[in-house]
Amino acid sequence: MTMQLDHEQLHRLLEALGESDIQEFRLEGDDFRLEIRRNMPAQAVMAPVMPAPVAAPAPVVPAEPASAPPASTATRSDLLEVTAPMVGTFYRAPAPGEPSFVEVGSRINVGQTVCILEAMKLMNELESEVGGEVVEILVDNGTPVEFGQVLMRVKPA
Repeated sequence: MTMQLDHEQLHRLLEALGESDIQEFRLEGDDFRLEIRRNMPAQAVMAPVMPAPVAAPAPVVPAEPASAPPASTATRSDLLEVTAPMVGTFYRAPAPGEPSFVEVGSRINVGQTVCILEAMKLMNELESEVGGEVVEILVDNGTPVEFGQVLMRVKPA
């Protein structure tokens, strides 16, 4: 039996999973594999993992496109990490030629957009869960990022 999912079916599946209590889910087809694991309590974060398929890849659609990135304690106890809540391409500015959302030394507030992650032509603004000063930006503009990858470090206010 061959399994095919179109964009709308995948979107509905991810929405249903995002509203459920399911912590781990795996779906495989002839040309794709989708794995979702949620290990952070009270967070709806999905981690699509897709190997390089032979045919066109299944679209990656987050359950909550405007969800805030998780922040966790960094190796230095005085810094918090802003991590990628999904696989995508990291953009520091809203469009080419426009100023970056944040720079090293910028003061940020909770809810402030700090970057954009593009996944399958969907631009997802990441909002900060912490207020403070950006002390490191670890990813170059236009670079692909993985789920959970540290994007920047913030010294809390």
